Amino acid sequence: MKKVAIIMGSDSDLPIVTPAIKTLGNLGIETEVRVMSAHRTPEAAHDFSKNAIENGFGVIIAAAGMAAHLGGVLAASTTLPVIGIPCSAKVLDGMDAMLATVMMPPGIPVATVGVNAAKNAALLAAEILAVGDDALMQKLMDMRADMAKQVEEKDKALQLKLKEL
Repeated sequence: MKKVAIIMGSDSDLPIVTPAIKTLGNLGIETEVRVMSAHRTPEAAHDFSKNAIENGFGVIIAAAGMAAHLGGVLAASTTLPVIGIPCSAKVLDGMDAMLATVMMPPGIPVATVGVNAAKNAALLAAEILAVGDDALMQKLMDMRADMAKQVEEKDKALQLKLKEL
């Protein structure tokens, strides 16, 4: 199975990306987590994404805040899917990062999840990899079935509480 790269613009993004690391691990997907900056280490980011396919990656997740150019910088040097996680900063609550991640020029797409939505980024990466992996697809289908069951159980518990009112 292909690996997933999680590239953070700063080590301060680790608490935000931790749910993605755990989700991918729970699905049995090998993950490599690195810190690279679109502005401070652009050559390293370029080299990483340029060589990502030959290094066994199938998807790259880029987590960055503020100007949030990391996803675009990585996407510019690879045809692998790149998923951006806009990270909230002290200013603008992550809307700046969201807009910077979403507004890519035609031809260089970056899929974007919600602000700080690392678990969704991991699940989207897993879904991309699952297109060619039936076992992974089954794990994702089982996960969805478990989520549905949890909602049904919560609804049953709510209905019992409402009868007591």
